[in-house]
Parts: sequence; C-alpha cells; structure tokens
Amino acid sequence: MKLGIGIGWRPEIAAEVEALEGIDWVEAVAENLCADHLPDSLVRLRRRGVRIVPHGVALGLGGADRPDPGRLAALAARAELLGAPLVTEHIAFVRAGGPLTASPGLEAGHLLPVPRTWDALEVLCENVRVAQDSLPVPLALENIAALITWPDEELTEGQFLAELVERTGVRLLIDVANLHTNHVNLGLDPARALDELPVEAIAYVHVAGGVEKDGVWHDTHAHPVTAPVLDVLAELRSRVDPPGVLLERDDDFPPGAELAGELDAIRATLEAGPTLPASAASPASAPSPASDGYGDSDGGGHGSRSPAGAAGPHSAGTAPPSPAPLPGARDRLAVSQTALLSALVAGTPAPEGFDHRRLRVQSRALAVKRAGVVAKVAPELPEILGDGFRPAFLAYAKRRPMSGGYRRDALDFAEHLLVRDEPADPVARRELTYWWQDRIGSRPPGRATLLARAARAALARR
Repeated sequence: MKLGIGIGWRPEIAAEVEALEGIDWVEAVAENLCADHLPDSLVRLRRRGVRIVPHGVALGLGGADRPDPGRLAALAARAELLGAPLVTEHIAFVRAGGPLTASPGLEAGHLLPVPRTWDALEVLCENVRVAQDSLPVPLALENIAALITWPDEELTEGQFLAELVERTGVRLLIDVANLHTNHVNLGLDPARALDELPVEAIAYVHVAGGVEKDGVWHDTHAHPVTAPVLDVLAELRSRVDPPGVLLERDDDFPPGAELAGELDAIRATLEAGPTLPASAASPASAPSPASDGYGDSDGGGHGSRSPAGAAGPHSAGTAPPSPAPLPGARDRLAVSQTALLSALVAGTPAPEGFDHRRLRVQSRALAVKRAGVVAKVAPELPEILGDGFRPAFLAYAKRRPMSGGYRRDALDFAEHLLVRDEPADPVARRELTYWWQDRIGSRPPGRATLLARAARAALARR
C-alpha cells in the first residue's frame, strides 16, 4: 500500500491540515482520540479519502511487563473506528517497577531506549507478538531518539531492528530525525543503521525538527526540519522508495504556509532520489495475493515469519549468533529498567556504567516535558501560580515520580504545594485550594459556589 505524503494531525492545527494541498494521509496520536467519537476535522478528512493512522505512545512494548490488555483493546478500538490500514507504536519503555520488582510503579512520561541486548530483544519480541495477536490490523514500530545509551549493548541499532523483523514479521516506522538525533548524541552512524536494517520492512517514515543545545540534540518536534535530517531522508531514499513519509509537529505550531514549505522540502528530497530497481522501488506496493502489503497473506500481519520479500539481517550488519535464551530475561530487564527510571525521576543513584552527565540531561528533559504537559492538561495551574509554576514544579518533580498519568500528577503537585502552605500569596493559595478541592472531591461544586468564590477572589485582589 502506497500511503504517499502525510502530516501529523493535531487539534491545534486541524484547520491548517485540512487546508494543505497534496496531503494523502494523516497520523493521529491514538491516546488523544475518544474510543467512540472522532473530531469533526478527522471526519471531514476521511470523507475526502484521506487515510488516518493511529500512532500509539503508551504501550511500552520495550518494557519488562507484558502489554496491558486494556491499552491494547483501546488501540484496537481506535484502529477500527478510523478504518486504519495499520497502527504504529514505539520500540521503547515508558514505565517500570511494579510486581516484577516488588517496587512502586514508575512512569517516565516519555519514550526511553531499550537496551540492545539479547535479553531485551527476547522480551520485546514476545511483547510484539502479544500486540499483533490483539490488533485488527498490522503493527509497525518506530525507532526512537535517545539522550542516553545503555552500557554493554550486544547489538547495533540496525542489527536489533533486523532481528526484531526477522523474528516477528513486524513492520518498521523509521524516523530519520531520530537517526540524526542518535548520530549527534550517541555517535551512531545513520548510514550504517540504514545499511543494516531490512528496508523492505519499512511501512513509512517520520520526518521532524529539533534543536541542538550544548552539544546535545533535542528531538523537540517543535522546530523546523533541518538540512541534516533531510540528508538522512536522502540516504534512506537512496536505498528504497518508502511507501509513505510523514511530517511531525507537536508544539510551537507555525502557520500553514510554513508547514506547506516543509512538506515541499520533503517532496523535493524524495524526488531527487535515484531511480531504484523495480524490486526495491516500493517495498509495500506489491503484496502477495490476499495481502494488504503490511504483513502476512492472511491480512493480519501476525505470526513469526518475515514479511514477504524481507531477508534476515543484511550482510553489512549481520548480528552475532543469538545465544540460547536464558530463563529470567523479563526479571533481569525489569530490574535494570527500574533502576534507570528511578535514577531519572526519583533521584536515586545512577546505575553502574551510565554516563552521569547524560543522565542529568535526560532527567532534566523529562522534568521539563512533564511540566509542559501538566501545564496543558491543567492550564489553571500556571494561571494561578504565574512565573512560579515552572520552578515550583521542577523542584517537586525531582523527588516525586509520576505514577498515575498527567492529570493525577497535576492534582498531586497542587496538594504538595498546599501541604507546604504554598504559594506564599494568600489569594493564589486560596485559588489553588479551590482548584484542588473541585477536582479531588466526589462531586463538582455547584454554580452558586463557583460564583461566590469568584466574587471573593475579586474582592481579595482589590
């Protein structure tokens, strides 16, 4: 299936996306969609024949735990609601702790890298098979950007992805911006990764912007796409004509004309690529009989055999022989991931072998992102606290890991301040108290209560 050129659909730019010319498909964050109701903008796009692909961010398939059945059911429901040709997720872990380690559960609020070890690969493959069996359409997985790397890794990124495809038949979503990020931050060569991975398994490609600060590349999705990222796209295009390419933007949204300009740059990069042999020109455009081009010929893309036409790890990046699986891979992975995440979000000592400076950078980045998302889901908090919101939240986040999602995090932060008799301004403290009580109580306040509070707050400001 040829997807063509697409853009990430976000509510903030829904009108701009609808107005863009030449958009063949869009991608929507699965967790931001209601299970039984589509935003009007997506309904209109579907009526125009624009395909919609749900992009998951919360499964944590690279984690030690098996995939949560509720999250899988929710992702499956959104795929069916959208009539999607496939669903996508990430090769990452997003939570740790819990029963496997007999410790409190921890949430990262971010995609964190999986160690490229045989243990982690074994666990990931099993998790992927569980997900494939639970989804009504094929699954594609995305490589992620990283600020840190695990010590004692046994496989390169390309080898790891090739082994994953070989063992599960899963498709790949290759993010060229993430390959560039890992080049700057970790010294990994994007060309080598592309040489090693099975490009025949690519379902589509992500392109996104970022920014470099103090020698570290931050994959922000809030800046324009840079020339080096387009260079990686050109490298990929020299090997394969990808079935689809999508522009991602998640924040600091520019006018529609700027988005159109970035899409034009992507098109120009693809069009400037070489003429490839017919066998490599479009890996998903010639499916086997009864196949949808994204997996096995049964139309589900499930099972352990490779996609049609996909070889094993390429000779340029042949992985070392896989050792015989050892029992306890999940338990070992659980312990190591919990130790890392605890160091990042709870201030515990850094695990042995990690770069302490990079861990501090990653920890700060997680806290900043957490503050930004809390400000979005609870915009009243920065309004009440003003300039004091961000420093107060960052101080709170140093020792208070997130464990129940961002809305719970906002409530816990407000409670933390109130227990400490903060903020110092009595009016702001009273407003924060009301905000917290309104949301923590069993019933919301009535209209009369809200009017009385507003009047008292107005008098207090005089």
